[in-house]
Amino acid sequence: MIDTLAFVHPDAKIGNNVTIGPWTYIGAGVEIGDDCWLSSHVVVKGPTIIGKGNRIFQFASVGEECQDKKYAGEPTRLIIGDNNVIREHVTIHRGTVQDNSETRIGSNNLFMNYVHIAHDCVVGDNVIMANNASIAGHVHVGDWAILGGMTGVHQFVHIGAHAFTAGCSLVLQDVPPFVMAAGQPTIPRGLNSEGMKRRGFSKESQLAVRRAYKTLYRSSLTVDEAMEALAEDAQSDEQVKLFLEFVKSSSRGIIR
Repeated sequence: MIDTLAFVHPDAKIGNNVTIGPWTYIGAGVEIGDDCWLSSHVVVKGPTIIGKGNRIFQFASVGEECQDKKYAGEPTRLIIGDNNVIREHVTIHRGTVQDNSETRIGSNNLFMNYVHIAHDCVVGDNVIMANNASIAGHVHVGDWAILGGMTGVHQFVHIGAHAFTAGCSLVLQDVPPFVMAAGQPTIPRGLNSEGMKRRGFSKESQLAVRRAYKTLYRSSLTVDEAMEALAEDAQSDEQVKLFLEFVKSSSRGIIR
């Protein structure tokens, strides 16, 4: 299943039923799990651990050293989960010692053409990043988030679970869970209600999150006052609790 024109370093560990296309380069310190498929002209450098069932298309660069001038060749790594689709020209870089020394990608994600995931990023599960979406160093993206095409995310920003950014968004501050954001810079545009419906959230939970959104964004309360007002709802609804905890923990401040 490994094409004779591919290069696989002797130290690389390749699982069962892995397909590696011609002119693909697999470097030292790379581990590829079972049932992965790598097209032609893919570059994977280590230390990188790739889980099972991933599909990586041509001209993707996975596990390259980062574009941080502070990086001085320290041993850092990239960890990728299972069943991800990494399309053409996607770039995913390893971490730096200034953070946790690793970039981490979850499972069941779709990264479309020309997506860039910089050093020390943490991407959850079931995330979609559309064409040309780019996240700078140390960005965290929660489960089920969707980043529209050509979205740009500033370093250290956190994007909450189930959040949604419109195409060409410029994200400079944290986007709370369930929030739809758009603009340059982004501002809140409502809730990702359709996403909540598709993922089976109860009507009660959807209404609770909607009340939380209105309390934070449509009332005259400050963020601290809104958080205090939402404390009771957070005790009875897990999604409001997620929303509340995200806002409380934001270090860059949330979009307003």
